[in-house]
Amino acid sequence: MTRQIVLDTETTGLSAADGDRIIELGCVELVARKPTGNNLHLYLNPDRDSHEDALRVHGISNEFLRDKPRFAERAQEILDYLRGAELIIHNAGFDVGFLDKELELAGLPPLATHVAGIVDTLAMAREMFPGKRNSLDALCDRLEVDNSGRTLHGALLDAQLLAEVYINMTRGQEALLVMDEAADGAGAGPASGIDLRRLVLPVIAPTAAELAAHEALLTQLDKASGGKTVWRNLSQPG
Repeated sequence: MTRQIVLDTETTGLSAADGDRIIELGCVELVARKPTGNNLHLYLNPDRDSHEDALRVHGISNEFLRDKPRFAERAQEILDYLRGAELIIHNAGFDVGFLDKELELAGLPPLATHVAGIVDTLAMAREMFPGKRNSLDALCDRLEVDNSGRTLHGALLDAQLLAEVYINMTRGQEALLVMDEAADGAGAGPASGIDLRRLVLPVIAPTAAELAAHEALLTQLDKASGGKTVWRNLSQPG
């Protein structure tokens, strides 16, 4: 059964390459596209202060993080939780870049070697809604996901919202999932096909009023085209 983890981070700034670090990690587990409640939420000591712009986004003070564990201290727990799952991340390149840097500093292989794959919901949204705003807030509004509690960014809250957004964006997969589960169920045999030869389609005859309305419309179209309508020509005897 497919296990997915919706993941979000908050950071001290925008550039892992320039020394910014992860300060919060939020993960929401989905199994068969349904939240399980087996979430992971950590605050982490970055050993540096957040930039003022970042503070305005997440509101997590430097003082609050002073006594929190460092990423390296919790790295194995994080990897054990993520291992083998498909990750769902909005603007995945940002979060993966930070996670890879933290793993490198902890002497561990990059994220992709521990997980089954990574889905970028920002790329999905840009394909589904070209030319529109596709931030998490914009997608919540468009897909009717309640984000009224999101006054500041928070990794766990954002992961919970993204889980709802992702499920709404991929509604069409539910039917496929039901078929897969039926095929994979205990004792289930091969999926049976539908014999279309036994399918009888009902024939609904038009009423006299419907036929008259249809004929009137055809007459109007014929008149508008100067008698050049194809169906009139085909209906004449050869």
